[in-house]
Amino acid sequence: MEMFLALLVSALVVALVVIGLFVFGLRRRLIQRSGGTFDCSLRWTVPEEGDAASRTTAGAPSGKGWVYGVARYSGDRVAWFRVFSYAPRPRRILERSGIEVLARRMPEGEEELALLSDSVVLGCLHHGRRVELAMSEDALTGFLAWLEAAPPGQRVNVA
Repeated sequence: MEMFLALLVSALVVALVVIGLFVFGLRRRLIQRSGGTFDCSLRWTVPEEGDAASRTTAGAPSGKGWVYGVARYSGDRVAWFRVFSYAPRPRRILERSGIEVLARRMPEGEEELALLSDSVVLGCLHHGRRVELAMSEDALTGFLAWLEAAPPGQRVNVA
């Protein structure tokens, strides 16, 4: 009887893991279904330039705060979804009119470990809040083209 109970519990655990992985895959598929998606890591809380806690001992930026996600173009907005989440709604919405590009750079120090290998970091202001996005060179080209394609009369700042 104890052996049967142990097998039943083990089977339930395996089933729950499989169902969880299936739901992750299904969610990502639904996000990407309408097209216009790209892998994009996001750092919503960007440390200040002079903040010593935001740097490693070698002076390079810390890898802390980066979250891996998928972004999707939706009209004048980019909806950003965390990859490791079951939430059906985006975690952040970035409005084209509220984005100002400040700088672009390659990942440094610990960031190289926290981000995908081909990432480029784009420093931005979104409605006055510092935000960093990390994406591939191809995704960056598309993102900058999307920003510059704003409707007439809408001011967009791209550095």
